[in-house]
Amino acid sequence: MSTIHTAPAVTLIPARTNPALMTESGTPVTRVAAYCRVSTEEENQQNSYATQVKYYTDYISSNPDWELAGIFADEGISGTGTAKRTEFNKMIKLCRRKKIDLILCKSISRFARNTVDCLDYVRELKALGINVKFEKENIETLSASSEFTISLYASFAQAESESISKNVTWGIEKAFQEGKVRYRLDQTLGYRMGADGKPEIVESEAEHIRWMFRMFADGHSMGEIATILTEKKIMRRNGETAWTRTNVQRILTNEKYVGDAILQKSYTVDCLTHERRKNSGEKTKYYLRDCHDAIIDRDTWDRVHLEFARRSAEIKGRHSGKKYAKKYCFSDLLTCPYCGGKYKRTIWKIGEKSVGVWRCGNRIDHGSRICSKGASLHENKLQNAVVAVVNDMIENPEKVEEAIMETMNQFRTEITEIDT
Repeated sequence: MSTIHTAPAVTLIPARTNPALMTESGTPVTRVAAYCRVSTEEENQQNSYATQVKYYTDYISSNPDWELAGIFADEGISGTGTAKRTEFNKMIKLCRRKKIDLILCKSISRFARNTVDCLDYVRELKALGINVKFEKENIETLSASSEFTISLYASFAQAESESISKNVTWGIEKAFQEGKVRYRLDQTLGYRMGADGKPEIVESEAEHIRWMFRMFADGHSMGEIATILTEKKIMRRNGETAWTRTNVQRILTNEKYVGDAILQKSYTVDCLTHERRKNSGEKTKYYLRDCHDAIIDRDTWDRVHLEFARRSAEIKGRHSGKKYAKKYCFSDLLTCPYCGGKYKRTIWKIGEKSVGVWRCGNRIDHGSRICSKGASLHENKLQNAVVAVVNDMIENPEKVEEAIMETMNQFRTEITEIDT
Protein backbone atom coordinates (compact mmCIF):
# COMPACT_ATOMS: atom_id res chain seq x y z
CA MET A 1 0.00 0.00 0.00
CA SER A 2 1.42 3.42 -0.96
CA THR A 3 2.29 5.88 1.80
CA ILE A 4 0.14 9.03 1.92
CA HIS A 5 2.24 12.16 2.64
CA THR A 6 0.42 14.99 4.44
CA ALA A 7 1.35 18.43 5.76
CA PRO A 8 2.53 18.57 9.42
CA ALA A 9 -0.79 20.04 10.62
CA VAL A 10 -2.90 17.35 8.89
CA THR A 11 -3.92 14.19 10.73
CA LEU A 12 -4.83 11.21 8.57
CA ILE A 13 -8.13 9.42 9.46
CA PRO A 14 -8.18 6.08 7.56
CA ALA A 15 -11.35 4.94 5.78
CA ARG A 16 -13.37 2.35 7.64
CA THR A 17 -13.29 -1.11 6.11
CA ASN A 18 -15.75 -3.88 6.90
CA PRO A 19 -13.65 -6.86 8.06
CA ALA A 20 -16.24 -9.21 6.59
CA LEU A 21 -15.48 -7.75 3.14
CA MET A 22 -11.71 -8.34 3.25
CA THR A 23 -9.72 -11.13 1.63
CA GLU A 24 -7.16 -13.18 3.60
CA SER A 25 -4.42 -10.92 2.22
CA GLY A 26 -6.20 -7.85 3.58
CA THR A 27 -7.47 -6.39 0.29
CA PRO A 28 -11.15 -5.38 -0.06
CA VAL A 29 -13.52 -7.91 -1.59
CA THR A 30 -15.41 -6.78 -4.68
CA ARG A 31 -19.01 -7.97 -4.65
CA VAL A 32 -19.75 -8.90 -8.24
CA ALA A 33 -23.08 -9.60 -9.91
CA ALA A 34 -23.82 -10.59 -13.50
CA TYR A 35 -26.85 -9.79 -15.62
CA CYS A 36 -27.96 -12.05 -18.50
CA ARG A 37 -30.93 -11.80 -20.84
CA VAL A 38 -32.29 -13.60 -23.89
CA SER A 39 -35.24 -12.09 -25.74
CA THR A 40 -37.11 -15.17 -27.02
CA GLU A 41 -38.06 -18.61 -25.74
CA GLU A 42 -36.75 -20.60 -28.71
CA GLU A 43 -34.62 -23.64 -27.89
CA ASN A 44 -31.34 -22.16 -29.15
CA GLN A 45 -31.91 -19.05 -27.05
CA GLN A 46 -32.69 -21.17 -23.99
CA ASN A 47 -29.32 -22.87 -24.47
CA SER A 48 -27.70 -19.41 -24.67
CA TYR A 49 -29.44 -18.43 -21.45
CA ALA A 50 -28.13 -21.47 -19.55
CA THR A 51 -24.66 -20.96 -21.03
CA GLN A 52 -24.51 -17.33 -19.90
CA VAL A 53 -25.53 -18.22 -16.34
CA LYS A 54 -22.91 -20.99 -16.08
CA TYR A 55 -20.18 -18.83 -17.61
CA TYR A 56 -20.62 -15.96 -15.16
CA THR A 57 -20.99 -18.25 -12.15
CA ASP A 58 -17.66 -19.95 -12.94
CA TYR A 59 -15.96 -16.69 -13.95
CA ILE A 60 -16.81 -14.79 -10.76
CA SER A 61 -16.12 -17.75 -8.47
CA SER A 62 -12.65 -18.23 -9.99
CA ASN A 63 -11.41 -14.78 -8.88
CA PRO A 64 -10.24 -14.83 -5.23
CA ASP A 65 -10.80 -11.06 -4.84
CA TRP A 66 -14.42 -11.32 -5.96
CA GLU A 67 -17.47 -12.43 -4.05
CA LEU A 68 -20.54 -13.62 -5.97
CA ALA A 69 -23.41 -11.21 -5.28
CA GLY A 70 -25.82 -13.03 -7.58
CA ILE A 71 -26.57 -14.04 -11.14
CA PHE A 72 -29.63 -12.13 -12.40
CA ALA A 73 -31.17 -13.55 -15.56
CA ASP A 74 -34.36 -12.64 -17.42
CA GLU A 75 -35.48 -15.31 -19.87
CA GLY A 76 -37.80 -14.61 -22.82
CA ILE A 77 -38.14 -10.88 -21.95
CA SER A 78 -37.69 -7.96 -24.34
CA GLY A 79 -34.89 -5.50 -23.62
CA THR A 80 -36.74 -2.42 -24.87
CA GLY A 81 -38.23 -1.76 -21.43
CA THR A 82 -37.46 -2.64 -17.82
CA ALA A 83 -40.94 -2.82 -16.26
CA LYS A 84 -41.34 -6.59 -16.77
CA ARG A 85 -37.69 -7.55 -16.24
CA THR A 86 -38.04 -8.97 -12.74
CA GLU A 87 -34.42 -10.04 -12.23
CA PHE A 88 -33.05 -6.76 -13.58
CA ASN A 89 -35.19 -4.76 -11.16
CA LYS A 90 -34.16 -7.05 -8.29
CA MET A 91 -30.48 -6.37 -9.13
CA ILE A 92 -31.04 -2.59 -9.20
CA LYS A 93 -32.72 -2.73 -5.76
CA LEU A 94 -29.66 -4.52 -4.33
CA CYS A 95 -27.42 -1.87 -5.89
CA ARG A 96 -29.42 0.89 -4.18
CA ARG A 97 -28.91 -0.97 -0.89
CA LYS A 98 -25.11 -0.97 -1.57
CA LYS A 99 -24.95 -4.77 -1.80
CA ILE A 100 -23.15 -4.83 -5.19
CA ASP A 101 -19.87 -3.21 -6.29
CA LEU A 102 -19.51 -4.43 -9.88
CA ILE A 103 -21.95 -5.67 -12.54
CA LEU A 104 -20.81 -7.82 -15.47
CA CYS A 105 -22.87 -7.89 -18.66
CA LYS A 106 -22.18 -9.48 -22.03
CA SER A 107 -23.11 -6.37 -24.05
CA ILE A 108 -25.00 -3.08 -23.91
CA SER A 109 -27.86 -4.60 -25.94
CA ARG A 110 -28.30 -7.27 -23.23
CA PHE A 111 -28.46 -4.54 -20.56
CA ALA A 112 -31.05 -2.41 -22.44
CA ARG A 113 -32.13 -1.73 -26.04
CA ASN A 114 -33.72 1.53 -24.99
CA THR A 115 -31.16 4.37 -25.05
CA VAL A 116 -32.92 6.43 -22.37
CA ASP A 117 -33.28 3.48 -19.96
CA CYS A 118 -29.66 2.44 -20.50
CA LEU A 119 -28.21 5.88 -19.77
CA ASP A 120 -30.54 6.50 -16.82
CA TYR A 121 -29.49 3.29 -15.07
CA VAL A 122 -25.79 3.71 -15.90
CA ARG A 123 -25.87 7.24 -14.43
CA GLU A 124 -27.69 6.07 -11.30
CA LEU A 125 -25.24 3.21 -10.73
CA LYS A 126 -22.30 5.53 -11.39
CA ALA A 127 -23.61 7.94 -8.74
CA LEU A 128 -23.75 4.99 -6.33
CA GLY A 129 -20.13 4.15 -7.16
CA ILE A 130 -21.08 0.90 -8.91
CA ASN A 131 -19.17 -0.05 -12.03
CA VAL A 132 -20.86 -1.83 -14.97
CA LYS A 133 -18.53 -3.72 -17.30
CA PHE A 134 -19.76 -4.50 -20.82
CA GLU A 135 -17.51 -7.28 -22.09
CA LYS A 136 -18.27 -7.16 -25.82
CA GLU A 137 -17.65 -3.42 -26.12
CA ASN A 138 -14.86 -3.45 -23.45
CA ILE A 139 -16.45 -0.50 -21.62
CA GLU A 140 -16.45 0.23 -17.89
CA THR A 141 -18.97 2.87 -16.83
CA LEU A 142 -16.80 4.49 -14.13
CA SER A 143 -14.29 5.66 -16.74
CA ALA A 144 -14.44 9.32 -17.78
CA SER A 145 -15.38 8.80 -21.45
CA SER A 146 -17.78 5.90 -20.96
CA GLU A 147 -21.10 7.78 -21.25
CA PHE A 148 -20.48 9.05 -24.79
CA THR A 149 -19.47 5.57 -25.99
CA ILE A 150 -22.38 3.92 -24.19
CA SER A 151 -24.88 6.36 -25.71
CA LEU A 152 -23.60 5.46 -29.19
CA TYR A 153 -23.82 1.70 -28.62
CA ALA A 154 -27.21 2.03 -26.90
CA SER A 155 -28.52 4.04 -29.85
CA PHE A 156 -27.32 1.32 -32.21
CA ALA A 157 -29.05 -1.31 -30.05
CA GLN A 158 -32.29 0.69 -30.02
CA ALA A 159 -32.15 1.19 -33.79
CA GLU A 160 -31.62 -2.57 -34.23
CA SER A 161 -34.61 -3.27 -31.98
CA GLU A 162 -36.80 -0.88 -33.98
CA SER A 163 -35.66 -2.51 -37.23
CA ILE A 164 -36.45 -5.98 -35.87
CA SER A 165 -39.87 -4.75 -34.72
CA LYS A 166 -40.67 -3.40 -38.19
CA ASN A 167 -39.62 -6.69 -39.80
CA VAL A 168 -41.74 -8.70 -37.34
CA THR A 169 -44.74 -6.40 -37.93
CA TRP A 170 -44.33 -6.78 -41.70
CA GLY A 171 -44.18 -10.57 -41.34
CA ILE A 172 -47.32 -10.67 -39.18
CA GLU A 173 -49.26 -8.48 -41.61
CA LYS A 174 -48.08 -10.65 -44.54
CA ALA A 175 -49.40 -13.71 -42.67
CA PHE A 176 -52.74 -11.91 -42.17
CA GLN A 177 -52.97 -11.25 -45.90
CA GLU A 178 -52.39 -14.94 -46.57
CA GLY A 179 -55.17 -15.88 -44.13
CA LYS A 180 -52.94 -17.34 -41.42
CA VAL A 181 -54.65 -16.99 -38.05
CA ARG A 182 -52.68 -16.66 -34.79
CA TYR A 183 -55.08 -18.11 -32.23
CA ARG A 184 -55.04 -17.09 -28.58
CA LEU A 185 -57.66 -19.09 -26.72
CA ASP A 186 -56.63 -18.77 -23.08
CA GLN A 187 -59.56 -16.40 -22.41
CA THR A 188 -62.02 -17.82 -24.98
CA LEU A 189 -64.72 -19.91 -23.30
CA GLY A 190 -65.77 -22.93 -25.34
CA TYR A 191 -62.48 -23.55 -27.16
CA ARG A 192 -59.06 -25.01 -26.50
CA MET A 193 -56.05 -25.39 -28.80
CA GLY A 194 -56.15 -28.68 -30.69
CA ALA A 195 -53.22 -30.85 -31.73
CA ASP A 196 -53.40 -29.39 -35.25
CA GLY A 197 -52.96 -25.83 -33.93
CA LYS A 198 -56.60 -24.93 -34.55
CA PRO A 199 -59.42 -24.29 -32.05
CA GLU A 200 -61.09 -27.40 -30.69
CA ILE A 201 -64.60 -27.18 -29.19
CA VAL A 202 -64.98 -27.89 -25.45
CA GLU A 203 -68.54 -29.21 -25.49
CA SER A 204 -69.24 -28.68 -21.77
CA GLU A 205 -68.48 -24.96 -22.20
CA ALA A 206 -70.02 -24.68 -25.67
CA GLU A 207 -73.46 -25.55 -24.22
CA HIS A 208 -73.39 -22.32 -22.19
CA ILE A 209 -72.32 -20.30 -25.25
CA ARG A 210 -75.25 -21.61 -27.32
CA TRP A 211 -77.65 -20.92 -24.44
CA MET A 212 -76.47 -17.28 -24.22
CA PHE A 213 -77.02 -16.72 -27.93
CA ARG A 214 -80.51 -18.27 -27.77
CA MET A 215 -81.50 -16.18 -24.75
CA PHE A 216 -80.39 -12.92 -26.35
CA ALA A 217 -82.07 -13.73 -29.67
CA ASP A 218 -85.29 -14.46 -27.76
CA GLY A 219 -85.28 -10.95 -26.30
CA HIS A 220 -83.53 -11.29 -22.94
CA SER A 221 -81.15 -8.52 -21.92
CA MET A 222 -77.44 -9.10 -21.38
CA GLY A 223 -77.91 -8.11 -17.72
CA GLU A 224 -80.56 -10.83 -17.25
CA ILE A 225 -78.33 -13.43 -18.90
CA ALA A 226 -75.39 -12.43 -16.65
CA THR A 227 -77.57 -12.71 -13.54
CA ILE A 228 -78.74 -16.24 -14.43
CA LEU A 229 -75.18 -17.39 -15.20
CA THR A 230 -73.99 -16.01 -11.85
CA GLU A 231 -76.85 -17.69 -9.95
CA LYS A 232 -76.07 -21.03 -11.63
CA LYS A 233 -72.35 -20.55 -10.81
CA ILE A 234 -71.30 -21.12 -14.42
CA MET A 235 -67.53 -20.80 -14.50
CA ARG A 236 -65.80 -18.32 -16.78
CA ARG A 237 -62.45 -19.17 -18.39
CA ASN A 238 -60.55 -17.36 -15.59
CA GLY A 239 -62.25 -19.56 -12.96
CA GLU A 240 -64.61 -16.90 -11.61
CA THR A 241 -68.38 -17.44 -11.44
CA ALA A 242 -69.45 -13.78 -11.26
CA TRP A 243 -70.77 -12.58 -14.63
CA THR A 244 -71.38 -9.02 -15.84
CA ARG A 245 -73.19 -7.52 -18.82
CA THR A 246 -69.78 -6.83 -20.41
CA ASN A 247 -68.72 -10.50 -20.11
CA VAL A 248 -71.88 -11.56 -21.97
CA GLN A 249 -71.50 -8.86 -24.62
CA ARG A 250 -67.94 -9.93 -25.41
CA ILE A 251 -69.12 -13.48 -26.06
CA LEU A 252 -72.11 -12.42 -28.18
CA THR A 253 -69.89 -10.23 -30.38
CA ASN A 254 -66.94 -12.65 -30.67
CA GLU A 255 -66.81 -13.83 -34.29
CA LYS A 256 -64.79 -16.92 -33.33
CA TYR A 257 -68.01 -18.60 -32.15
CA VAL A 258 -69.40 -18.64 -35.71
CA GLY A 259 -66.12 -20.03 -37.10
CA ASP A 260 -64.72 -16.71 -38.35
CA ALA A 261 -61.73 -14.58 -37.33
CA ILE A 262 -60.92 -10.88 -37.50
CA LEU A 263 -57.19 -10.26 -37.79
CA GLN A 264 -55.34 -7.15 -36.54
CA LYS A 265 -57.94 -6.05 -33.99
CA SER A 266 -55.11 -4.24 -32.19
CA TYR A 267 -51.59 -3.12 -33.02
CA THR A 268 -48.34 -2.07 -31.31
CA VAL A 269 -47.90 1.71 -31.25
CA ASP A 270 -44.27 1.78 -30.08
CA CYS A 271 -41.81 -1.10 -29.84
CA LEU A 272 -40.03 0.62 -26.93
CA THR A 273 -43.06 1.14 -24.68
CA HIS A 274 -44.88 -1.97 -26.03
CA GLU A 275 -48.10 0.06 -25.95
CA ARG A 276 -50.92 -1.68 -27.81
CA ARG A 277 -53.98 0.13 -29.11
CA LYS A 278 -57.36 -1.02 -30.36
CA ASN A 279 -57.52 -0.82 -34.15
CA SER A 280 -60.34 1.65 -34.80
CA GLY A 281 -59.59 1.98 -38.49
CA GLU A 282 -55.98 3.18 -38.28
CA LYS A 283 -54.75 -0.08 -39.84
CA THR A 284 -56.22 -2.64 -42.21
CA LYS A 285 -58.28 -5.47 -40.72
CA TYR A 286 -58.75 -8.89 -42.32
CA TYR A 287 -61.95 -10.94 -41.98
CA LEU A 288 -61.74 -14.73 -42.51
CA ARG A 289 -64.88 -16.87 -42.78
CA ASP A 290 -65.17 -20.53 -41.76
CA CYS A 291 -61.53 -20.89 -40.69
CA HIS A 292 -62.31 -23.26 -37.76
CA ASP A 293 -65.19 -25.27 -36.27
CA ALA A 294 -68.12 -23.09 -35.19
CA ILE A 295 -70.04 -23.35 -31.92
CA ILE A 296 -72.89 -21.14 -33.20
CA ASP A 297 -74.61 -21.68 -36.56
CA ARG A 298 -74.69 -18.69 -38.91
CA ASP A 299 -78.48 -18.27 -38.71
CA THR A 300 -78.31 -17.83 -34.93
CA TRP A 301 -75.35 -15.47 -35.28
CA ASP A 302 -77.27 -13.34 -37.79
CA ARG A 303 -80.38 -13.31 -35.58
CA VAL A 304 -78.36 -12.10 -32.60
CA HIS A 305 -76.73 -9.30 -34.58
CA LEU A 306 -80.05 -8.25 -36.08
CA GLU A 307 -81.30 -8.05 -32.50
CA PHE A 308 -78.30 -5.89 -31.56
CA ALA A 309 -79.11 -3.58 -34.49
CA ARG A 310 -82.81 -3.44 -33.54
CA ARG A 311 -82.06 -2.53 -29.93
CA SER A 312 -79.49 0.05 -30.98
CA ALA A 313 -81.90 1.69 -33.43
CA GLU A 314 -84.60 1.70 -30.78
CA ILE A 315 -82.33 3.44 -28.27
CA LYS A 316 -81.21 6.01 -30.85
CA GLY A 317 -84.81 6.75 -31.74
CA ARG A 318 -85.69 7.07 -28.10
CA HIS A 319 -82.82 9.45 -27.34
CA SER A 320 -82.55 11.46 -30.56
CA GLY A 321 -81.09 14.72 -29.33
CA LYS A 322 -82.66 14.85 -25.84
CA LYS A 323 -82.31 12.86 -22.65
CA TYR A 324 -85.41 10.84 -21.83
CA ALA A 325 -85.67 8.79 -18.65
CA LYS A 326 -87.51 5.46 -18.71
CA LYS A 327 -89.28 5.99 -15.38
CA TYR A 328 -93.01 5.64 -16.20
CA CYS A 329 -94.94 2.43 -16.73
CA PHE A 330 -95.59 3.19 -20.44
CA SER A 331 -92.11 4.54 -21.23
CA ASP A 332 -90.73 2.96 -24.42
CA LEU A 333 -93.89 0.87 -24.92
CA LEU A 334 -96.13 3.15 -27.01
CA THR A 335 -95.30 3.77 -30.67
CA CYS A 336 -97.03 6.26 -32.96
CA PRO A 337 -98.74 4.32 -35.82
CA TYR A 338 -98.24 7.25 -38.22
CA CYS A 339 -94.58 8.33 -37.85
CA GLY A 340 -93.06 5.51 -35.75
CA GLY A 341 -91.96 7.86 -32.96
CA LYS A 342 -92.04 6.80 -29.30
CA TYR A 343 -94.74 8.29 -27.10
CA LYS A 344 -93.68 10.56 -24.24
CA ARG A 345 -95.46 11.59 -21.08
CA THR A 346 -96.39 15.23 -20.62
CA ILE A 347 -98.62 17.15 -18.20
CA TRP A 348 -101.76 19.01 -19.25
CA LYS A 349 -103.50 21.54 -17.07
CA ILE A 350 -107.28 20.99 -17.16
CA GLY A 351 -108.85 23.61 -14.92
CA GLU A 352 -107.00 23.33 -11.65
CA LYS A 353 -106.01 19.68 -12.22
CA SER A 354 -102.75 18.32 -13.64
CA VAL A 355 -103.40 15.35 -15.94
CA GLY A 356 -100.82 12.93 -17.32
CA VAL A 357 -101.09 12.61 -21.11
CA TRP A 358 -99.07 10.48 -23.55
CA ARG A 359 -98.27 12.10 -26.90
CA CYS A 360 -96.13 11.29 -29.93
CA GLY A 361 -92.52 12.29 -29.17
CA ASN A 362 -91.97 13.63 -32.68
CA ARG A 363 -95.04 15.83 -32.35
CA ILE A 364 -93.81 17.17 -28.97
CA ASP A 365 -90.27 17.86 -30.23
CA HIS A 366 -90.90 18.96 -33.84
CA GLY A 367 -94.56 19.89 -34.09
CA SER A 368 -97.23 18.91 -36.62
CA ARG A 369 -94.84 19.20 -39.59
CA ILE A 370 -93.36 15.82 -38.58
CA CYS A 371 -96.49 14.16 -37.18
CA SER A 372 -99.95 15.68 -37.41
CA LYS A 373 -102.09 12.59 -36.77
CA GLY A 374 -100.64 11.05 -33.59
CA ALA A 375 -103.41 10.92 -30.97
CA SER A 376 -103.02 12.21 -27.41
CA LEU A 377 -103.85 9.51 -24.84
CA HIS A 378 -104.94 10.21 -21.28
CA GLU A 379 -102.88 8.18 -18.83
CA ASN A 380 -105.80 7.07 -16.63
CA LYS A 381 -107.68 5.72 -19.67
CA LEU A 382 -104.55 3.85 -20.81
CA GLN A 383 -104.13 2.29 -17.38
CA ASN A 384 -107.79 1.18 -17.30
CA ALA A 385 -107.45 -0.33 -20.80
CA VAL A 386 -104.32 -2.29 -19.83
CA VAL A 387 -105.99 -3.64 -16.66
CA ALA A 388 -109.02 -4.74 -18.71
CA VAL A 389 -106.82 -6.56 -21.25
CA VAL A 390 -104.81 -8.31 -18.52
CA ASN A 391 -108.00 -9.47 -16.80
CA ASP A 392 -109.31 -10.76 -20.13
CA MET A 393 -106.06 -12.68 -20.72
CA ILE A 394 -106.35 -14.31 -17.30
CA GLU A 395 -109.99 -15.32 -17.91
CA ASN A 396 -109.42 -16.42 -21.54
CA PRO A 397 -105.85 -17.81 -21.90
CA GLU A 398 -106.67 -19.34 -25.31
CA LYS A 399 -106.86 -15.81 -26.75
CA VAL A 400 -103.24 -15.23 -25.68
CA GLU A 401 -102.11 -18.41 -27.44
CA GLU A 402 -103.96 -17.39 -30.62
CA ALA A 403 -102.36 -13.92 -30.56
CA ILE A 404 -98.88 -15.40 -30.07
CA MET A 405 -99.33 -17.90 -32.93
CA GLU A 406 -100.60 -15.15 -35.22
CA THR A 407 -97.56 -12.99 -34.44
CA MET A 408 -95.16 -15.91 -35.02
CA ASN A 409 -96.78 -16.77 -38.37
CA GLN A 410 -96.50 -13.15 -39.42
CA PHE A 411 -92.81 -13.13 -38.40
CA ARG A 412 -92.13 -16.34 -40.41
CA THR A 413 -93.80 -14.81 -43.46
CA GLU A 414 -91.58 -11.71 -43.19
CA ILE A 415 -88.43 -13.83 -42.84
CA THR A 416 -89.42 -15.89 -45.91
CA GLU A 417 -89.91 -12.73 -47.93
CA ILE A 418 -86.47 -11.44 -46.89
CA ASP A 419 -84.79 -14.75 -47.85
CA THR A 420 -86.46 -14.81 -51.28
